[in-house]
This record gives sequence, structure tokens and C-alpha cells, in this order.
Amino acid sequence: MRIGVHAVGRMKAGPERELADRYFDRFSKSGPSIGLEFSGVTEIVESRARQAADRCREEAVSLDAMRRDSVLFLLDERGKNPSSEDLSGRIANLRDGGRKQLIFAIGGPDGHAPTSRDAADLVISFGAQTWPHQLVRVMLAEQLYRVATILSGHPYHRS
Repeated sequence: MRIGVHAVGRMKAGPERELADRYFDRFSKSGPSIGLEFSGVTEIVESRARQAADRCREEAVSLDAMRRDSVLFLLDERGKNPSSEDLSGRIANLRDGGRKQLIFAIGGPDGHAPTSRDAADLVISFGAQTWPHQLVRVMLAEQLYRVATILSGHPYHRS
């Protein structure tokens, strides 16, 4: 199963990008042996619309176009906060059920459009706090690597 990230906003060079890239690289190297392929990060520019609702709606257009037959996991502070083991199990079930593509979506400063949240297969939160885009990307990258280590039985994740 291919796993990709759709992100509103571009990540600038710096330590956060280096750390995210390091975990995405680890995931891309450890995933194939367990049937997970990293398809990369798609970045879109933040909308310049005047109203927050209009910005969210404009930003949702590219996500809707990408999604098609993919499973969509949306990152949103109002979502569920699954454990790493639970997330791993959900991804393994999708893979084993024959799903071909999973997209994790990171919204812009205004979040996601309600239509995107409604269409999501799962809405995930990394906690009730609001996190900077750069840190969310790092945390997602690390969790994807952790998923691969859990599913492969690697000792990186110890319970």
C-alpha cells in the first residue's frame, strides 16, 4: 500500500525539515518489506482568499482531486488520538484488506474544510493543542516510521 502526505504550506529549510526528512527516509526504507511504500509529500500553497472558510474550501480542491480511491486520514485537533499501536493496526488492516493508497492530510492555518473532515475515513489528533505545521509534519513522519517498526517487530517501539 502506498502512503503519502498532502500538506497545505511549504516547509522551509531548517532543523524541522531535516528531522521530518530523516523520519520519512527511515519510513521509505523500512516500509517496503512490510508492504508499505512511501509515495512522498505533496505540498500546496496556502490560499490567499480573504475569509477562512473560503481558504479552507480552496485548499480542499487539491485534496479532493488527489483522494479519488484513496483512504483519507485527516490530521485535525478535533480528531481521535489513537495510540501508535492502534494506528499501526488500522494501517495494517487497510493494507491487508487490499487498499492501494492512504493519504494523510495536514491542513493550513485555518484547518480543513468541513467537507474534507466529513469525507475522511479517520480524523486524527496529535493532542488537543494546536501544533505548528512544521512540528506536525515531524510528528507524522516519526509515527509513520514507528508504524513500520511496530509492524515489522523492530525494537524501536517498546511497550
